[in-house]
Amino acid sequence: MNPRNATRMRLYDDLKWRGLIHQTTDDGLADWLEAKPRTVYAGFDPTADSLHVGSLLGLLVLRRFQQAGHQPIAVVGGATGMIGDPSGKSAERNLLDREQLAANVEGMGAQMRRFLDFDCGDSSASLLNNHDWTAGWSYLEFLRDIGKNFPVNVMLGKDSVKSRLGGDAGLSYTEFSYMLLQAYDFVWLNQNHGCELQAGGSDQWGNITAGIDLARRMHGQQLYGVTWPLLTKSDGTKMGKTEGGAIWLSADRTSPYEFFQYWRNVDDADVGGCLRMLTELSHEEIESLDKSREADAAKRESQVRLAEELTRLVHGDEGLAVARRATEIFFGAEIAELDDKQLGSIFADVPSSEVPKARLAGEGLGVLEAFSLAGLAKSNGEARRTVSAGGAYVNNRRVEDPTQQLTATDLASETVMVLRSGKKRYALLRFVE
Repeated sequence: MNPRNATRMRLYDDLKWRGLIHQTTDDGLADWLEAKPRTVYAGFDPTADSLHVGSLLGLLVLRRFQQAGHQPIAVVGGATGMIGDPSGKSAERNLLDREQLAANVEGMGAQMRRFLDFDCGDSSASLLNNHDWTAGWSYLEFLRDIGKNFPVNVMLGKDSVKSRLGGDAGLSYTEFSYMLLQAYDFVWLNQNHGCELQAGGSDQWGNITAGIDLARRMHGQQLYGVTWPLLTKSDGTKMGKTEGGAIWLSADRTSPYEFFQYWRNVDDADVGGCLRMLTELSHEEIESLDKSREADAAKRESQVRLAEELTRLVHGDEGLAVARRATEIFFGAEIAELDDKQLGSIFADVPSSEVPKARLAGEGLGVLEAFSLAGLAKSNGEARRTVSAGGAYVNNRRVEDPTQQLTATDLASETVMVLRSGKKRYALLRFVE
């Protein structure tokens, strides 16, 4: 774990400076946190076998609490995930079966261990699944012991419920019950783990306050809540979304290169907030980057620093090295020692053509014909002129001889050859059986 911020300011003040405080249930929360180590939890819905950028913010908030000496609990919703949280949703989710949920819980749990320390004494993190303490309830028992403590008029007043009741989709009884389950999570964690604070995104405010109210009604216990703002761009859209879908923390779903490039291309209007909320850079360095951006935004120092820090945090030094190498390749570095998947990630938006692998046998495929097949030249004559002008490249190595024959030794990976015309016009040839 990294040490606390060099400024040595209180945790709450640091969170506030970073824009991570949206609402709190108590004005004295800052002093309460400083009085002694506390146990805090945040929940994560297992809707996939990987966490995404939206989940990253919650993990990093728990990480900051742990670095300040508090004990974090990450709760994976094996039970609540079977229902689906209506908060912030315009329609009901598709329900997952038990097998898929179990696989998702396992995948997310493995990722969480990259961010939280589960073996550091009194502040060790815990990873829990709420299915473990809810699976034994019968429907009648739950209504008798938990449901009776929930005034329906209070539930109807929650924004997460009101917004859905006013829409065309409505709200099913299943989703309506979600609040009861999450509220009971907080009570159970308090009774069994001494947890007194729940943290969550701003869309969880209703669920958090429901848990606080339930603890008061059931046990006369005072609990607390804090929310962070949702990770959004300056235009109001969610951060971590692309045309291809979510930005995942799993390298199998979003490669280190794609992850790096996403943050490398964040708008100037958004990068300052991302540096504060998502990195562990000191206040001094972030403010220095702010000044650098104001002086010369075109240098994109803030974006590069953000991309480096987050890629290292999520994918480690090895992942960052792969991302940097891939970036260099896209801008002209010679291509070597990459596989099909890595090349496909780097050149995801580059046109490609399939060619029978047999064309590489014997004397091989003429380089001029290769450029024609790839669509980088309309004819062999045009390809010859490109070679003569010094603008033809195979795997980012300049082609000097227009009579060159390409064989299997010229593949950049198992099946792919990368062709380039000029500085940035790329195409791929995929050699298939």
